Amino acid sequence: MRVWIDADACPKAAKDQVVKFALKRRFEVVLVAGQGQSKPAFACVRLIVVPSGPDAADDYLVEHAQPGELVICSDVPLADRLVKKGVAVLDPRGREFDERNMGERLAVRNPFTDLREQGQVGGGQPPYGERDRQAFANALDRTLTRLLRQVQSGA
Repeated sequence: MRVWIDADACPKAAKDQVVKFALKRRFEVVLVAGQGQSKPAFACVRLIVVPSGPDAADDYLVEHAQPGELVICSDVPLADRLVKKGVAVLDPRGREFDERNMGERLAVRNPFTDLREQGQVGGGQPPYGERDRQAFANALDRTLTRLLRQVQSGA
């Protein structure tokens, strides 16, 4: 079992939560980043820094993550590419991306991106809080349990 994290944009609290689960459930965590960052000092955690460039970390994740594994990211186009490949995807606020909701997620994202680029809408998501951390922990537990069952059943 392996969990990948799009590390450049993932809140530290979410990364820490994944590592806590990894230590308890004994799986590997791979942080993929476009720039160097601190890595938790546990053998189950690896940091891969990809060469800088547009979408380099995204491309690495799509190339290396496999069906039955989980990727943590908040990038909707990246999530779409991973879901199409059969990889489970969660955002750091506990929302799962899947075949049923990708069309809606992309449709909502595109107009907001256009408005932001035109300067008509500012800001981004609100600060990552305790409610987000708890929602993520609950979704992470459910998703890991489901993926582990699939591996054990050979599905």
